[in-house]
Amino acid sequence: MSRPPALKLAEVLAEIRMSPSAFYRLRARNLAPRMIKLPNGELRCRRADLDAWWRACEENTQSW
Repeated sequence: MSRPPALKLAEVLAEIRMSPSAFYRLRARNLAPRMIKLPNGELRCRRADLDAWWRACEENTQSW
């Protein structure tokens, strides 16, 4: 069984339609999707982590 590929930061930003600066502000507050930092310094996000983050955002906005 092969692992699903991890998304690059640019792919995550394009999908959630967010600027890098806004994303890093969320990340500093521990509100961004879980990211994996590779030894070369690049960030990756597993599809499952991004989907879980989207669900959490949807659940939190239903109370607005």
